[in-house]
Amino acid sequence: MLEKGKISAFQMAVLMYPTIVATALLTVPSITAAYADNDLWLSPIWASLIGFVTVLVVDALHRRYPQKTIIQYSEHILGKLLGKAFGAFLMLLYVLLTALVVRIYAEFLVGSFLTQTPIVVVISTMLLLCAFAVRGGVEVIARAATAFSPFFVLPLLLLIVLLFTDFQLDRIFPIMADGVGPSLKGALIPQGWFTEYMLLAFLLPFLTDREKGRKWGVLSVFAVMLTLLISNLIVLFLFGTDVATMLYPLMAAARYVSFADFFENLESLVMAIWIMGAFIKISVFYYATALGSAQLLNLSDYRPIVLPLGFLITLFSFWSIPSLMETSKFDVAVFPFLGPLVLTLLPLLLLLLSFVRPARQEGKSS
Repeated sequence: MLEKGKISAFQMAVLMYPTIVATALLTVPSITAAYADNDLWLSPIWASLIGFVTVLVVDALHRRYPQKTIIQYSEHILGKLLGKAFGAFLMLLYVLLTALVVRIYAEFLVGSFLTQTPIVVVISTMLLLCAFAVRGGVEVIARAATAFSPFFVLPLLLLIVLLFTDFQLDRIFPIMADGVGPSLKGALIPQGWFTEYMLLAFLLPFLTDREKGRKWGVLSVFAVMLTLLISNLIVLFLFGTDVATMLYPLMAAARYVSFADFFENLESLVMAIWIMGAFIKISVFYYATALGSAQLLNLSDYRPIVLPLGFLITLFSFWSIPSLMETSKFDVAVFPFLGPLVLTLLPLLLLLLSFVRPARQEGKSS
């Protein structure tokens, strides 16, 4: 086995929480408000449904192949040739998705704070930091996530407490005035983030308490949904339907804070915590890419390819994503359809095929 480390199911759930929330928290409110208006708080509920399905599908595959990741058992289900092709496609997609996450992180940091810093410096320094975590293994990343994750709740609690007197709670009404349609449209784009729970296919084999993997996976999806719902309500109560015109509504809410001339301009706190989340998210994607690529190439250790993969991800962050406009276009027009297709439906197809060809599975899953 390439990975000797072990984590608990609880650590896995905590690890996945910032992996989804990190990029979604800043942009989901404006994206959902553009379609759902004041029903934007309902959209994370509908979007989370595909997250629950993804967790259940990946867990079902894991129970049939408890010692293997999706790269390994896809060869048993599809045969060696098709399995290798599927694995290569999946790893190429993860290189692209990791590059996309890094580029979004860098564009936001450079555009909002480090305006004089070359974007390549921001990207390369973050990837180098993540490379050390990835080389440390799943235990190192899980411990970092466990240490950082409580801080994700802090900004939301502070915003609720410090801005409560400015909230206009009646902005939530009327609820579903135009039916359920607008909130469902608002869920179309955020659902892509929930399909990222397919990453569990690279984490479940390393659990110390595998029987709890499904429970904590489902709880992690619920926690992400609740976080996005609360963040949407905060900006709705504060800005109303003007949220749709804002690029980063939660940052705007943090700038809005002014309490007793002491708590002011909390965007630096939100930014620091967001950078922690981006570090965890990039590390998890990076780890899955390195581990999966090593398994695809039948290597005995994934660590030697970590730095070369980091260089490749850096190149992809520029070659495949030439500008912030193209990044937004991919996030809004491509990934909401690509995510469910590749990260949910294809694993579901693998699961169905594993029942059709049980002899192959039983004979080779030891």
